[in-house]
Amino acid sequence: MALAAERRTAARLLLAHPLIASDGPHADLFPLIRRHADWLGKRFQQVLGYRLLVDSSYARLFKAGLGAGSGHRLERSTGTPFTPHTYACLALALSVLVTAPEQMLLSHLVADIRAAAADAGIELEETGRAAGKRTLVAALRQLVDWGVLIETEGHVAALAQEAGGEALITIDRELARVVVAGPLSQARDGADLVRRAADPGFGGPRTYVRRRLVETPVVHLDELTDAERDWLRTRQRREAQAFSELLGLEMEIRAEGVALVDPEEELTDLHLPGTGTVAQAALLLAERLVERLRPQEPGHPATGGTLVIGVAVPDGLVDEVLAGLIAEYGQRSNWQRGYLEDLPSLREAVLDLLVRMRLMARAGRLRAEGEGLPEGYAEEAAEGRTVTDVHGARPGGDGWVLLAAAARYATHVTVRPATAVGKGTDVQEELPL
Repeated sequence: MALAAERRTAARLLLAHPLIASDGPHADLFPLIRRHADWLGKRFQQVLGYRLLVDSSYARLFKAGLGAGSGHRLERSTGTPFTPHTYACLALALSVLVTAPEQMLLSHLVADIRAAAADAGIELEETGRAAGKRTLVAALRQLVDWGVLIETEGHVAALAQEAGGEALITIDRELARVVVAGPLSQARDGADLVRRAADPGFGGPRTYVRRRLVETPVVHLDELTDAERDWLRTRQRREAQAFSELLGLEMEIRAEGVALVDPEEELTDLHLPGTGTVAQAALLLAERLVERLRPQEPGHPATGGTLVIGVAVPDGLVDEVLAGLIAEYGQRSNWQRGYLEDLPSLREAVLDLLVRMRLMARAGRLRAEGEGLPEGYAEEAAEGRTVTDVHGARPGGDGWVLLAAAARYATHVTVRPATAVGKGTDVQEELPL
């Protein structure tokens, strides 16, 4: 039991934090990874097709992508997601750091990044301006968080100071070399890199479905090809046991799809229910939309019913509901003034969270229809195999779709006085059992 618990702890840590330095935030658990490196490497390869590299000073789990629209984005300390420009700065910095000296001045690093951008024909936002400086600082801060850069004297944030501050930076070139996991040398462009990274290779449907289960909040059936749905249908009970033993996750199986649930709530970068204006508004919006748009008689094709994975959200309904929520809860629950006064910004933030939680989506072509598949990927089930029909399970067009998993978040809401240290009132959400 102790051995299994140690391995599960190490596997969960690597899944949540694929790059771990021996002297970083998780240094106390790094010896566990070293101790079980061989077993972990074999299990990650067998189950998910992930390669694990364990060195004396770091461990790197090379994850694979899941295709367009399925990535886990990087964010600034404010929660603002990285822009394409920030990612460009991050990539350019890494291209410089793999051959950089062990230590260098911050100003020299910035000069090298500018030179690398010029060589690659990339137009960087003017790094002499405040916005450009903040963008570059965000990229460098991410490298500090990963342990690639060490702020020996001063801080990379000095770059954003009006006087143009300086700092001495120490570089871990080994870590810099293992940050990038995708097949860069094979890709023709960014879109091709995303497709190639998501190719499960010899593992085929088995590997892709397992990756999808552990890396996303919920997997709806029409997000899988015929071959993937067939494999999941025949294996889901055995897979539930395997994921429980390896990662301590519980599988929740519904007619519309499957989700892996973490009882300890450690393996996610998203939380719903959650604290703050956006999380509260998102949960309340989901509840109202579920009540307004609940299909009359959803069923399953195996029993003669009609499978409903998503329903169309009428134009203007999201704004209508959010405006009502602001009037009902905004002031009493001390929601952020900026959102109370800017409905489009609140809508954008709320929908972004619900999309990342797989509770809402934009209508469009799906993997079940061949969208985003790598070249030569076998999408058809074996001859003679019957798979769940997902045709028409969610609407087409170009609007918003409320997905089946949103029904899990129907809430009972109470508004109670805040604690003594708070102001206003708190919205409390309770999920039905």
